[in-house]
Amino acid sequence: MSFPPGFLHAPLYFSPPEQATLIEAVSEGLARAPFFQPTMPRTGAPLSVVMSNFGPLGWVTDRVGGYRYQDRHPVTGAPWPDMPPILLDLWDQVTDWPDRPEACLINWYRAEAQDGKGARMGYHVDNDERDLNAPVVSVSLGDPALYRIGGPERGGQTSGIKLMSGDVVVLAGKARRCHHAVTKVYYGQSALVPKGGRINLTMRVVGTPD
Repeated sequence: MSFPPGFLHAPLYFSPPEQATLIEAVSEGLARAPFFQPTMPRTGAPLSVVMSNFGPLGWVTDRVGGYRYQDRHPVTGAPWPDMPPILLDLWDQVTDWPDRPEACLINWYRAEAQDGKGARMGYHVDNDERDLNAPVVSVSLGDPALYRIGGPERGGQTSGIKLMSGDVVVLAGKARRCHHAVTKVYYGQSALVPKGGRINLTMRVVGTPD
């Protein structure tokens, strides 16, 4: 398999006790910013994941405002919870980017989503941020998932890797602009997530307009 330059996979970066610490942090964050159902801007169709955010900014999408970052929960109107120190430490350890992330997406892949077929994530490029040279760092927790990454154009050859609970992926350099997806989740293989499934935490530098 061939992965684009700037792609980093750190298997089992977080130990089982550290994974439990992360899940506890997620649970505490969700008490302030519960999961909500994002929808596609053009169709209004719901994404198969439900989500929340850590940090001063959170990523949201709906039919009215489209893809964007905002400083308030779209349902409660409350500020997002602070980013856990363990995630900021991870950022410092796996990137050399001078700025720290302003947003950390919390995506929950549930087995019962999509009429029982399970949540997935289609091919996309993270391009709602100001500087697409800034890395994206993600953490997998719970059930394993098949992650695939291709090139800057949609379609064509992709390479896949099975992400396990505790794994970390970094998209930097050319990989930062490549289409990637979660095409399968191996549901029922982990008991880490309280209600089952997979939690993915994704840190991003958002930036501000001039």
